Amino acid sequence: MAGSYSDRDGFIWMDGKLLPWREANVHILTHAMHYASSVFEGERCYNGKIFKGREHSARLLTSGNLIDMQIPYTVDQIEAAKADVLKANGWDNAYVRAVAWRGAGEDMGVASKKNPVRMAVAAWEWGSYYGDAKMKGAKLDIAKWKRPSPETAPSQAKAAGLYMICTMSKHAAEAKGCSDAMMFDYRGYVAEATGANMFFVKDGEVHTPLADCFRNGLTRQTVIQMLKDKNITVHERHIMPEELEGFEQCWLTGTAAEVTPVGQIGDYNFEVGAMARDVAESYERLVRA
Repeated sequence: MAGSYSDRDGFIWMDGKLLPWREANVHILTHAMHYASSVFEGERCYNGKIFKGREHSARLLTSGNLIDMQIPYTVDQIEAAKADVLKANGWDNAYVRAVAWRGAGEDMGVASKKNPVRMAVAAWEWGSYYGDAKMKGAKLDIAKWKRPSPETAPSQAKAAGLYMICTMSKHAAEAKGCSDAMMFDYRGYVAEATGANMFFVKDGEVHTPLADCFRNGLTRQTVIQMLKDKNITVHERHIMPEELEGFEQCWLTGTAAEVTPVGQIGDYNFEVGAMARDVAESYERLVRA
């Protein structure tokens, strides 16, 4: 599927109904368009089954609550909507995007309690997020923007507004020939990539940044448990920038990224080693089981 995401064949679920793709539109005075009052989930369907679908739906509702926006659907209703979209489009393998937002209504300022909370589910066929990086390792820039303190933003919500610095960081990275960027947090610790969590390997043990000011991703949780099941020691902790040169391997985790090895971050180089390849392959088997 190529071309504009707004001009495609197919169906999108919107506010309880399946609509032709090109008719799933919103008004220009939609509150979310002006004030980022929106939350979303990115999910992958493998062989007809969404991996951790219910967990994603539950997290969508949690994200809504975290930004003071009660989504008017249950987990079961969201699951049914996703199933309807996949069936209507005839896809067994696809990326699924559920999104909820404050729509157009009586309020058009910062406050928006009078406006309806709306929801949609779209899906499309989408391959590897980082192209051929799974074979040779992704190349990352180091972002100038930092993950904010939880006192300044609802850091555990998958909220649209939290991605503004990610978009700018990824644009800057791509301009340098990189596929993504690593971000530090407000304290200077290693945090995450623009849309994925990070793992590092040293002396056969795994180190991953403590998710205390960014989301503890579902794929991150899955990989941590997978490593523990393999009797590999996992350290969830604060990681200082100067530690990067001592790590041997690195990989990213996320629904879109899946498990993607990293070959370079700024001036630091990593091997696409046996552990990174094993974790990537084990994850691919798990999601299709």
